[in-house]
Amino acid sequence: MKKEIIKIQDLKREFTMGDETVHALKGISFTIHEGEFVTIMGSSGSGKSTMLNILGCLDQPSSGTYEIDGVLVKKLSRNELAKIRNEKIGFIFQAYNLLPRTTSIENAELPLIYNNKVSTEERHKRAVDALNLVGLGQRLDHTPAQLSGGQQQRVAIARSLVNDPVVILADEATGNLDTRTSYEIMALFQELNHKGKTIVFVTHEPDIAEFSSRTIILKDGAIIKDEFNNDVQDAAAALAALPKED
Repeated sequence: MKKEIIKIQDLKREFTMGDETVHALKGISFTIHEGEFVTIMGSSGSGKSTMLNILGCLDQPSSGTYEIDGVLVKKLSRNELAKIRNEKIGFIFQAYNLLPRTTSIENAELPLIYNNKVSTEERHKRAVDALNLVGLGQRLDHTPAQLSGGQQQRVAIARSLVNDPVVILADEATGNLDTRTSYEIMALFQELNHKGKTIVFVTHEPDIAEFSSRTIILKDGAIIKDEFNNDVQDAAAALAALPKED
């Protein structure tokens, strides 16, 4: 049996807004095993952003339990949560979140700066290796302004990989990209997944979900669908099938 990377049981998250209590998550349970590629879908207000914040240890549930890589998150201190975020989770955002005046290498190195177990040389090597892996070996010294949107997202993916996290959390990672570039990025995610990376990908785009092996759909804070995809689409093939650009 493959290792459980994410285990959520009866997870609830409530927010008080004025006199009203908003039930953002209403008792959700699921498990994600090592090597899975899961998309979480849902319209605005479905609870997917709240869910992602909890998975990323940026927010705590009101009740229920969340374990990541066997660690029960509820009992952790602030510093321990920061350590989990830094060492076990790779984050990728819709807006890339790169530092504007720094090079691809410096952006990719960022998660390792707070890791005192990694030397400067090792940090540099890991960043270069990650950038080579995402196809940016020729763009190491470029700043974000010198890169296309797709290339910036590749730097963000490289940054998410340098700590060798147990899970990559991607929040609408193709949301700012055109179809061709989106498929390029999804082909890269599929490649990483084939190498064993566990990926949780939040999206509202059904065609993007077809590239993953499992889809969880949220509505009004509850799971309305959780099923495996028996016909996973090949992103590289989908990219090749797109009409040629003039």
